[in-house]
Amino acid sequence: MSAFLTLKGKRALITGGTQGAGAATVSLFHELGAQTLTVARNPVDLPDALFVAADLTTPEGCDAVARAVRDRMGGTDIIVHMLGGSSAQGGGFTALGDTEWQAELALNLMPAVRLDRALVPGMIAQGAGVVIHVTSIQRLLPLPEATTAYAASKAALSVYSKSLSKEVSPKGVRVVRVAPGWIETEASVRLAERVARDAGTDLDGGRRIIMDSLGGIPIGRPSKPAEIANLIAFLASDRAATITGTEYVIDGGTVPTA
Repeated sequence: MSAFLTLKGKRALITGGTQGAGAATVSLFHELGAQTLTVARNPVDLPDALFVAADLTTPEGCDAVARAVRDRMGGTDIIVHMLGGSSAQGGGFTALGDTEWQAELALNLMPAVRLDRALVPGMIAQGAGVVIHVTSIQRLLPLPEATTAYAASKAALSVYSKSLSKEVSPKGVRVVRVAPGWIETEASVRLAERVARDAGTDLDGGRRIIMDSLGGIPIGRPSKPAEIANLIAFLASDRAATITGTEYVIDGGTVPTA
């Protein structure tokens, strides 16, 4: 019996693939037979993937990655835009100047726009491809104290993704969004530890404070990186051949409405 899911023979670019859910996605794609290239600002040792060092918040970095995709893989069949995050300070909307806003857009929106512009025409030319934009439930549940700019940049990514899907799906390229909630990565554990110290509680208490700030997670825990990777791999595979233009929320039930 053949495996239910395979990516054998597929060429994939996965941004943000050196840690957290991105690293889990790179590992799973490798396991499923894909040739994978990923990116980070600084060189790392990745046995499961080709690697290029580049700063994707710049046009030059995106150009370098697009060249690497063409030179090292001859193009791509799958693009997974995992890159994202926030460095904006808390304090509400008045604490966010133009510098903070530009930084959030440069990290969470523009790399996808630039790489799609460079690489999706090749998918159209070959008549097939999949683009997955990793958004966030923050676009639906922004935290005014801390995530206004991040949430807005992810909302912009989601709208851009929908528009792209309407343009390129008739040409054979599927475009899908994945919207995670809280993922228990090394970074999120450090956050929970910091919250716990500030509140005078333990790690479980820190996790609970974060979950409460999100309005609760009905399953009682954050998602694991591998769980995000599982969804992305399915959507990237031929098993999802008629899925395009939509968003899949994976958040343990955090978003309270359908």
